[in-house]
Amino acid sequence: MRDEEAVRRYVERLALVLTQLGIQRMAARVVAALMVTDDGRLTAGELAEKLQVSPAAVSGAVRYLEQVGLVERQREPGERRDHFRVLDDLWYASMRKRDRFMEMWRDAAEEGVDAVGADTPAGRRLADTRDFLSFIIKELPLLFERWEKERASSQGVRGGTG
Repeated sequence: MRDEEAVRRYVERLALVLTQLGIQRMAARVVAALMVTDDGRLTAGELAEKLQVSPAAVSGAVRYLEQVGLVERQREPGERRDHFRVLDDLWYASMRKRDRFMEMWRDAAEEGVDAVGADTPAGRRLADTRDFLSFIIKELPLLFERWEKERASSQGVRGGTG
């Protein structure tokens, strides 16, 4: 049986960690609230009630979370209310979407090297950024592949014991 007070405290602790990682405070609270629901879905009204905030605060947070790919909006056929859903593989999916952003950042760093000159301190700093991002872009698919194997292996173990 769930201890709802312990869950509420955990939501706030998780939200604090997410805020420290750079996610907006209300958005972090929404993600945390969704993460602790068994089906990972709540309406805006349910989120507002659970978090004891206004629906407007929830609306802004879910709009931001949709933009960054951490939450999906769903509507059941025949229903008038939207449900907001956190993906079961939230962080994996989020990292997969970041690939394109890293490529854009790498390309911008390369353009900066050309603009300021490769032999300047700024050029060396931008080249280091470009090289680091190129390395990450090259290595991420290998990490994703390793994670997929690890997840399949651990799910097989969990599935076999139930």
